[in-house]
Amino acid sequence: DLFDTAGVKTTGGSKILAGRVPAADATVVSRLKAAGAIVVGKLNMHEFAYGPEGLNEHYGTPRNPWNLDRFTGGSSSGSGAALAASLCFGSLGTDTGGSIRGPAHHCGIVGLKPTYGLVSRTGVMPLSWSLDHAGPMARTAEDCALLLDAIATFDPTDPTSTPAPRSRGRRKSFQSLVREVRRLRVGVLAEFLAPPTQPDLAARVREAITTLESLVGGVEEVALPRLDEMISSWSTICFAEASAYHEKTLAERGNLFCDDVRERLQLGLAIPAVQYLQAQRVRRAIIRDVKKLFDRVDLLVLPTTQMEAPTIAATMARGSWDSVKDRIKYSSPYNLTGLPAVSVPCGFTDSGLPAGFQIVGPWFGDRLVLAAAHAYEQAAGWWQRRPSLEAVAGRV
Repeated sequence: DLFDTAGVKTTGGSKILAGRVPAADATVVSRLKAAGAIVVGKLNMHEFAYGPEGLNEHYGTPRNPWNLDRFTGGSSSGSGAALAASLCFGSLGTDTGGSIRGPAHHCGIVGLKPTYGLVSRTGVMPLSWSLDHAGPMARTAEDCALLLDAIATFDPTDPTSTPAPRSRGRRKSFQSLVREVRRLRVGVLAEFLAPPTQPDLAARVREAITTLESLVGGVEEVALPRLDEMISSWSTICFAEASAYHEKTLAERGNLFCDDVRERLQLGLAIPAVQYLQAQRVRRAIIRDVKKLFDRVDLLVLPTTQMEAPTIAATMARGSWDSVKDRIKYSSPYNLTGLPAVSVPCGFTDSGLPAGFQIVGPWFGDRLVLAAAHAYEQAAGWWQRRPSLEAVAGRV
């Protein structure tokens, strides 16, 4: 519900825009239609994409098809639930700190946050303009690649749109990229496998790494530089930009926002300009350091998040900022740097809930990231598992 659809209500999951009907499709929607896609519906989401939980006081909170008492993750919560329940072939999502990859992890599907600028955001409601990404979500990495091929083209109406360099495999077939996976060097971000990562979730990711070892050219442990600075810089930038975008509405109709979104917007208004500028300066330095990491390896691997899907009741009882901070720590660094990152299913926790891990690539290495994900999928087979729709139907 964040992507404009001509003649069809698009509200951003908010009652504030309850009557909004766009005159034109978002660029990505028009490109999917041109490629033959059929839009079958609009999906629920965290209000204005401002939350990793997927809660929504206005239109109801989507439930996880693997366990209806659990949340789907957000903000692209409806997309995660619909794909897990086999209601559609693919979906679009947005990702500012993990809002594609979080629902992919919690719902047992695949979700790609593309390279910043690769996919147009014209006609997509912004949250944080320098961190926002639009991308595909599907049951498999290959299906995500099909969607990406349709939407990843230069758009002159989006000032951040950037054409992919030809050297990044744009002209190669997907299967030829899959064959190249055996030559790749993979760096494991081992610090993310330690506490506070849930132990059984960490075990599933370690098993995925073992499978990858048999598929690639080599695996080694590496460290992500300046992680604490990444998280603090992301937080400052996201909160400040989101509050700047919604400032007028917050002042005039703040009572209409969901409680958690209103609280986050109010926090952002208190961020000084100098703090925002310092965060952007640190961001540029971090990007330089991350470039050096890709001189050693071709891909990075780590968990998508630190926990399985909690219950909806427990999620609603938590504090607003704590909830965001815990859920974006493993995913937001790639919004800050603009690197492509995909979440891929890698089994189930001891509670029977989906587990996922991330494969991160260099800038414009999106199709290579998906090729590595596909190679893993074919070896591991988790993509074939589905939730019991009979059990779901019995609870609805």
